[in-house]
Amino acid sequence: CYTTDTKSREENKKTIESLHRLSVDIKKIRRLKEWVLLQDVAYVKEIAGILQEMGADETTVANILERCPEAILHTPAEINSQRALWQLVCQNEKQLIKLIEQFPESFFTTEYHENQKANILFFQELGLKNNIITRFLTSAPNIFYNPVEKNKNLIETLQRSYLNLGGSNANMKIWILKLLSQNPFILLNTSTVIQENLEFLQKNDFTDHEVLQLLSKLKGFIFQLTPTTMQKSMLFSQNVFKCSDQELKQLVLKCPALLYYSIPVLEERLEGLLKEGISVAQIRETPMVLELTTQIVQYRIKKLSALGYNIKSGTLESLNGTKKDFELNYGKIQSKKERPIFNPVAPINIED
Repeated sequence: CYTTDTKSREENKKTIESLHRLSVDIKKIRRLKEWVLLQDVAYVKEIAGILQEMGADETTVANILERCPEAILHTPAEINSQRALWQLVCQNEKQLIKLIEQFPESFFTTEYHENQKANILFFQELGLKNNIITRFLTSAPNIFYNPVEKNKNLIETLQRSYLNLGGSNANMKIWILKLLSQNPFILLNTSTVIQENLEFLQKNDFTDHEVLQLLSKLKGFIFQLTPTTMQKSMLFSQNVFKCSDQELKQLVLKCPALLYYSIPVLEERLEGLLKEGISVAQIRETPMVLELTTQIVQYRIKKLSALGYNIKSGTLESLNGTKKDFELNYGKIQSKKERPIFNPVAPINIED
């Protein structure tokens, strides 16, 4: 254990000297986490030694300790336990040291070691591939701090919900694994939140099949919403598009972003489109355009306008999709524009 409230408020000279020998930028640590340098006990040489054993060179060690200086406050035993734990899902130590360099804070959080281990084993049993679990460890480490029972209960709630909505037993495992891969933060919710959100959609006349469709399209982000926020977003869309409840439902199924984005985000994006001369009727026809930021929309309109494509009178379909989708559409419009108006291989009729 260590504390940020030190009595002496004097830097530990031994720590400073050890870090200096490793070419660590001490000024950087002073600026960001000076409290680390004030602790009475630190394991600079030992932690550096463990990292070097794993294949880290001097620059890598210095980089890791600059980014996460609190690493030196853990005992070698704690770090070796963490090393063995992460090796359960890493291909080799080369991959492990690369991950530690990129995400040192995730690796050096050792307080939840037993929970981390139990959750890694649970995810492996569930069928998640090791490369997905390593992604979780680095990008969503909080889910490993939960007791494994909490994560198991939440997965069971999702499985029950999937079956209750008409999903098949045969597809359930694939559905769960895909959902988790897309959004592991689902596991930070509670079973109650999941239940409330699903009930809200059913009360708003979405069929079980449509709710399942929304869950897949929203990649589980629906569980990070509340019935109140969803209700507000739906009312906002209904007022903008002047549509009936049934028409609104179809718009949401076409573009789940209408459910997910907050009113300020939707307002900003609508305003951006209207400024470009696009009508509300056009947006209603292709609501998916609201999934794009205003900057992306402006960039795409500019590119299309340069080809002589008038977005005000045409369809918004050409603006839609991922960057790859847009580039593909843009290429088609471009080649159509550049196509010669005569057929170069057609025979030429010459009058006598």
